[in-house]
Amino acid sequence: MTESQAIGPLLHSFFVDHLITVKGLRPASVRSYRDTIRLMLLFIAGDKRCKVTRLVLGDLTFDRVVGFLRYLEQDRGNHIRTRNQRLAAVHVLFEYIAGRAPEMLGVCQRVAAIPMKRVAPAPTSFLERDEVEDLLRHLPRNGHLALRDRALLLFLYNSGARVQEVADLRVEHLNLGEHPLVRLHGKGDKWRTCPLWGQTAELLRALVASASPPLEPHSAVFSARGRPLTRSGIYKIVRRHAARFDDPGSHRRMSPHVFRHTCAVHLIEAGVEVNVIRGWLGHADLTTTNRYAEINTKAKEAALRACEPSDTSVGSRARPVWRSDEALLNWLASL
Repeated sequence: MTESQAIGPLLHSFFVDHLITVKGLRPASVRSYRDTIRLMLLFIAGDKRCKVTRLVLGDLTFDRVVGFLRYLEQDRGNHIRTRNQRLAAVHVLFEYIAGRAPEMLGVCQRVAAIPMKRVAPAPTSFLERDEVEDLLRHLPRNGHLALRDRALLLFLYNSGARVQEVADLRVEHLNLGEHPLVRLHGKGDKWRTCPLWGQTAELLRALVASASPPLEPHSAVFSARGRPLTRSGIYKIVRRHAARFDDPGSHRRMSPHVFRHTCAVHLIEAGVEVNVIRGWLGHADLTTTNRYAEINTKAKEAALRACEPSDTSVGSRARPVWRSDEALLNWLASL
């Protein structure tokens, strides 16, 4: 492979052989890579003033990758988190190129050294227990879609499943016997098992039994007009029933993922061990799960401060040094 070689065959191998076969990425993840690389190719073709089909491997230069990242932020107005997500995909592509085109190794090493920009983590929005109860209590009980929507929202809360996992859920993935379970097909082509509450299982049994014609093992559990619900369709159902819980003050906007966060936080509150929650949610890294424990701790600390008595002069307890700006600054200067 040389720098003058067309990049089409390499990109085909990258997507089909590497992302799908080797890494086992789900279709949604593959589409995310596709969108990033398509944007980058269009940018590079525009910079070179040629058609995308005329690009060769040597056109993928370090300066053009940096220019592409600048274009994302300045011209497209992408958030830093989006820029970082795109850069992560570019890193994977150039790592793949480095192993197949040694003459590109220098460029690939420089691209790999482009750092992610620091950005505050996105807020983790979730519902309190009384809000979940209020939502479920006021869901419609009549109509041909009432059963499906109630089962869907309760399943999202019970399982903490990702929206794509729910869209891919099939009847054969359910075990609604004495000890109801669901098998979820998650990221990285990994399967995990989650227990189901009795009421969740009851709704799912009723939903499957009510289908006409009867559902086959490979049939989608959640559907509309005989076709499986998509990510977009599930999102619209959540918005239809839960948009009233949007909170501009905390930047909470109801979506299927809010139910995933809610499931995790409520498991933490119930005292479930964090490694169990990690397996429950299908996290590859325990750090991702630990943030829910941190959220819960912060909530408890805030509650403790809110109910602290204003008069702390009982006994001989001294006024803490951080109670006034002057004392705090003096204390810091003394360190």
